[in-house]
Amino acid sequence: MTMATKSKTKINRLINQWTAGTSGTTSYLVDSGFSRDLLVKYKNSGWLEPFGRGAYIRSGDKVDWPGALYTLQNQLSLPVHTGGKTALQLKGYAHYLPARQNKVFLYGPRGLILPAWFKGDRFGVEFVVTRTNLFPADCREGFTDFKERDFSVRIAAPERAAMEMLHLVPKEVRFDDAQLIMENLVALRTDAVQWLLEACRSIKVKRLFLYMAERQEHTWLSKLDLSKIDLGKGKRMIIPHGRYDSKYQITVPVDREGIPA
Repeated sequence: MTMATKSKTKINRLINQWTAGTSGTTSYLVDSGFSRDLLVKYKNSGWLEPFGRGAYIRSGDKVDWPGALYTLQNQLSLPVHTGGKTALQLKGYAHYLPARQNKVFLYGPRGLILPAWFKGDRFGVEFVVTRTNLFPADCREGFTDFKERDFSVRIAAPERAAMEMLHLVPKEVRFDDAQLIMENLVALRTDAVQWLLEACRSIKVKRLFLYMAERQEHTWLSKLDLSKIDLGKGKRMIIPHGRYDSKYQITVPVDREGIPA
């Protein structure tokens, strides 16, 4: 086999194994047998385009944020996922779905470091990255896949996403918006809700989740074993100058008519 044939075979292998709509990190490509010099050669030859420092895309390909997230999860093995309000929107639970997503909520453990090329302005969105220990690091419950083009990304399942959303009330997510989305969650899996409420480390989230579920009269609520869920002690202020709910010991908004929300 001539050198030219080898080179052609190698670029064919690279292009054929590349998942359309996703980026490729330099470190992953080098580990796959393509040297940095060879990648620069492919870029100069028009096969690849640089995608910020440390990443490439196939020339002419369109890569949106799900394709970049796929790379973080599958090439860099980073523990980051789409969750909260965005995951609920992707699964059709939003009260209304905007024409395009302006904010994308991502969640990961404390200490998570994302590569410099993973920037929201590159995709026309704002990433809201929440680094939290809301659930134990080894908690594998509450995830599902979302298919986008020829690939899938890991996102929070509705049960987990709802709790992640409530974690950001009211600073990043409005109380009313969260309540409207909770209204749609009529078919949550009771076993998943039970497990996640027991594992959740936020007293505020657990109380607010149960408060909203009770207001919506969701049937799955009655099937939970609340004796196994630690709701802590003392009051939690969620909304300043709100109404105090004595059952869950939280402050919640008062609606426009002055009736407790």
